[in-house]
Amino acid sequence: MNILERFYQGNKIALSKLISYVENQSTDYRKLLAQIYPKSGKAYRVGLTGPPGAGKSTIVDRLTSLLVKEKRKKVGIIAVDPTSPFTGGALLGDRIRMQDLTNQEEVFIRSMATRGSYGGLATTTKEVSVVMDAFGKDFILIETVGVGQVELDVVNACDTTIVVFVPESGDSIQAMKAGLMEIADIFVVNKSDREGAKRMISELDMILDIRRKKGDWEYPIVSTEAINNKGIDLLLAKIFEHKKFLTDNGILEQHRKNQIKIDLKKIIELKVKELVDEKISNSFNVDEVTERVFRGEDDPYSAVERVLKQIRLTNSE
Repeated sequence: MNILERFYQGNKIALSKLISYVENQSTDYRKLLAQIYPKSGKAYRVGLTGPPGAGKSTIVDRLTSLLVKEKRKKVGIIAVDPTSPFTGGALLGDRIRMQDLTNQEEVFIRSMATRGSYGGLATTTKEVSVVMDAFGKDFILIETVGVGQVELDVVNACDTTIVVFVPESGDSIQAMKAGLMEIADIFVVNKSDREGAKRMISELDMILDIRRKKGDWEYPIVSTEAINNKGIDLLLAKIFEHKKFLTDNGILEQHRKNQIKIDLKKIIELKVKELVDEKISNSFNVDEVTERVFRGEDDPYSAVERVLKQIRLTNSE
């Protein structure tokens, strides 16, 4: 029995191996994704982003427990951690904080290292979510690394985006700078037992009033104390409300089509880059052209145009 057969039978070891295969971008990993892609598209993807230390991992932990126990859902978790400076892998901080979930049959957790990616997600996070989707997960929760300023990739990987804040001063201003206010569907003020929580909620309310007037969605603000399991049930209810809102209004279908367009463009760009790198190494002496440009005998624009006329961006097969 090959790995794909075991995968389709629900074998978690096969799932883990396939994810590693995709994450490491092993040989022909795209052919593997092409085989399992038609099996995906059923899972609902929820992304959680926000400043480091906001309690995203604890919220994911509590949400997953509710989804499994009360909603009888199968859940996949992708926790994007900073890259370890020693091993190059994920630091696994999120996995440590979700230890209680690791033994649950309906839950699968995967920690991924950013590996130099600056969008809050790892390079292959979207592809890994496709693998979990094809495996039969009902919900996939994606937690970003928490870099604060540039975590916008999560929108293209998820259906519902949640931004988590804490009551410290300046977070709302930071959110506006980062553009997080424009990408979130649900806002969470976690650790709401701390001083400044009510002020934070009031500030967010004022900022969101403008956005609320432009659409039918309420952009709710949920107050939580994840460590004490307070407010998580309301947060889950808002997630389901948003899912229904998107579905009933045809927004989810259009959103996923837009995501496919982005994926297609990304795959084309990667493929073209690979083909250019492969062919240009045989047709373009960079050092020689550099010397000519430096001496004023050539210019970079004309040199590139000549090379592009000499190569074809197709396989030789």
